[in-house]
Amino acid sequence: MEHLDEISVEELQDALDNVEGKKPTERLLAAIAYKNGVSQEELAEWYDVHRKTIYNWLKRLDADESLEHAVANTHRSGRNRKLSETQQQEFEETVHDPPEAVGIDAPAWTPALVQQFLEETYGVEYSYPSCRRLLKEAGLSYQKPRRSAAEADEDEQEEFHEEFKKSSGRWTPP
Repeated sequence: MEHLDEISVEELQDALDNVEGKKPTERLLAAIAYKNGVSQEELAEWYDVHRKTIYNWLKRLDADESLEHAVANTHRSGRNRKLSETQQQEFEETVHDPPEAVGIDAPAWTPALVQQFLEETYGVEYSYPSCRRLLKEAGLSYQKPRRSAAEADEDEQEEFHEEFKKSSGRWTPP
């Protein structure tokens, strides 16, 4: 498929004068080189990208919009959140209190516990990494329990080990 049949090298060079940023500049330079006979495969080697990426860059310029706009990165909103803003806020307030405050017998919030809580409370399923992200977004940080000093009281050490077994690390407010 031939690209850029309707666009001259001069138009590409003019657009190059009007863009800012590395990616838009690279895309226009690749288009200029393509118009001057450089193959997509060779451009892919120059820019250390796949040939399909070069194809996509060139195809963008064939659109019915200004060259400056065609080479710019547009905002991509991504997937919608599973929790509404209200639910997200409620969740964040909840995890700032111990799990016991919502009737869960656990010493601290963990991603697995959050996963279970979100499914039971809001009917949404989150992956384990997403639960870690939600805890971080809520302003919590992951903290491993510190080791006990060898000279600490044996009862305190035993209590510490029991808590550690239950939580295996915890998310706590900073």
